[in-house]
Order: sequence, then C-alpha cells, then structure tokens
Amino acid sequence: MGRRGRKRRLEVETEYWRLLQAGVGTFEACRIVGIGRKTGYRWRAENGGVPPARLGEEVRSGRYLSLLERQRIATLRRQGLTIRAIADQLGRAPSTVSRELRRNVRPHDQGVYDGDLAHARARQRARRPRGGRLLADAGLRAAVQAKLEEDWSPQQIAAWLRQAYPEQPSWHVCHETIYQALYRGGRGGLSRQLTRRLRTGRPLRKRRRRADQRRCRFIAPTLLIEHRPAAALDRTRIGDWEGDLIVGRQNQSAIATLVDRTSRYLRLVHLPVDRTAEAVRDGLLAVLAGLPEEARLTLTWDQGAEMAYHQQIAPLLRDGVFFAHPGRPWQRGTNENTNGLLRQYFPKRTDLSQHTAADLRAVEQRLNNRPRKTLGWRTPADVFHAALAP
Repeated sequence: MGRRGRKRRLEVETEYWRLLQAGVGTFEACRIVGIGRKTGYRWRAENGGVPPARLGEEVRSGRYLSLLERQRIATLRRQGLTIRAIADQLGRAPSTVSRELRRNVRPHDQGVYDGDLAHARARQRARRPRGGRLLADAGLRAAVQAKLEEDWSPQQIAAWLRQAYPEQPSWHVCHETIYQALYRGGRGGLSRQLTRRLRTGRPLRKRRRRADQRRCRFIAPTLLIEHRPAAALDRTRIGDWEGDLIVGRQNQSAIATLVDRTSRYLRLVHLPVDRTAEAVRDGLLAVLAGLPEEARLTLTWDQGAEMAYHQQIAPLLRDGVFFAHPGRPWQRGTNENTNGLLRQYFPKRTDLSQHTAADLRAVEQRLNNRPRKTLGWRTPADVFHAALAP
C-alpha cells in the first residue's frame, strides 16, 4: 500500500472558504487560517472556485436556493400550490422556482420533486469542471493565440473578433474569457507561456485591493476631487495640473510627472535618490516655483503616500491640491495617458535613477513640441504659451 497523504484539516478549509465568501482576499485568508498561499490556490482549483458541498449553507451566497428553500418547495408542491404561490411563500421570483423544478426533476423521478435530491444535484452541477470556450473550439483558439503572439491585448482581440467574424457569434467572446483561458493553463485552452505577451507579463493574476477598504494615508486633511473648481473640470483655462509617479524596477526609482489638463503641457520632476514624501515635496516645489503664477491654479493627484506633505505644496497653487478617489485612475485621465506616452522613453522594470535632469528636459521638449490630435494638431507648448501671452 502506498504512503497516505496528510489528513485534510476540514475545519481550517471551512474557515478559509468562509473568509473568501466574506470578501477577504486570498493572501489575507491564507494568513488568517495559517496555511500557505499555494494550499489556498489548490483548494480553489480543486473545487473550481465554488465552496465544497460539505461546507455549511451559510457559506453560500443568498443568490442561490438553500437546502431549506428546496425542502419547502417540495412540501408546498405536494400541497398543490402553483409556482407563483410557492414563489410568494419563499420571497423568490416565479422564474426561479420554475427553473428549479425544470432543472432538478429527472424523467425517472416520475414528476416528483425531492428537495434533498435536488439540492445534491445542484451542488454537484456547480462543482462540475467546465471547459472554456477556447478549449472546445480549435479555430477560435488559433485565432486568439495568433493575436496574442503579436502582443495584442485580450480586449483588443475581443473587439477584433466581433469585427472580423460578424457571422460567427460563437467567436464573440469577451476579454475575460481570454484571460481565463490564459491563466487556467491547459484547462482553459491557451498556454500559460502566452502571459508573457501581455502588457504586465504576470504569470499569475494580481488581486487588487477593494477601493472602499483602503485607508487614508495622510495626517493632514485632504480635499477630494469633487471640491475642485468647476473651471478645472471644463478645461477652459491653463494651470490645472494632474500629477503622479512613474516607477522603475522593483519600485526603487521614480519620476514625478505633471501635465496641464487643457494644453497637455508636461513637466517632469527629477527624483535621483528616492521617492519619499520629502523628495517628492522638494521636487514639486522646485518645478512649480518655476512656473508663472497664473499657471499655478490646482494640482490633482492620487492618494499615494508620496503626497504626505501636500499641505506644504498647496500654498504655491491658487486653489490648492486635490485628490482623486482611491482606485479611480480615470479621474486623472490626462495624466494617465501622458504616463503611457512616457513609457516609450522610460520603460517599465528599468532603473529610472539613471536618467539625468537633462534627459528629463529632453523628453519634455519632445512631447511638448509634438502635435496632438486632441489639440487640433497644435502642440502643447503652443497652446500653453499662447494662453499665457499678454
């Protein structure tokens, strides 16, 4: 007889699933119950992301019928109540009850609905591994793989499939389907090696923190973006700036970016040593002080810790410093777009401290003197200086 493996700790696994259902992240749930990250991933993979049937009913979402509800359906059905009457008793939609009776009554049941048996069938069906769309369709898989090898993003591929194959609706998959096929490896249909072709190149998906669970990083009171003057939103004036950091390899180096919302005029802040709050404050003060007073109205930043000294920067701006909401980068869309342009000159995963102040000025000049479609093919420098001309 072969060697038996370790006995599964059912109470630990049950608590792990309860934490996931409560909205706790995978890493944090593993830490709380005292298991390794790989163990948590294995438990999820074995069950297809669905809590095992042996766990208590309280683990499951209220979206699904519980064992007690199915038993009540069986009782009320035997009493001769209609589907609509049963739904009223349960507080569910009539379609939910109708679908339940259709799905979980087999021909050999002779038309009798058994709540316990129906519940077991539903749980087994939820655990059944499902093959991905790309796994089942070789032609679709080949088309997606070819575009991934050309460095297309899943969202670009999904849009292209709809345009290129309008008569094949089975090929009209969403970008999440392609991500699932990539990150599930052979079970999803695509090789995990293709994740290297994505923008991030991550072999595993990164779980984001929920925006509503992030804590404020500042001691001094802050002003959120909704308190910003309406003129800043309308892009009718020069001097409303958006800012952020672009970071280098292992988050060890950075460059601060400032871009005017109206003209798209760019200024870069040299941070040669580190990106602490003190360094960012000193760099921003130096750059802002070099701008004309009439071009210093507002600054909008995200809630990064590098802006801990925002109250010392605000006096240089007529209307002050404002902050976007956590997890909403589109509230600083001009800056996010500009940072994307800058990555051509300051690639990710490189040491940004190797760039001198002169290098930053050269990149500024290149982007500020490049015609922009959004400006009617004028350059940011032309728009910026023309607005400040007497």
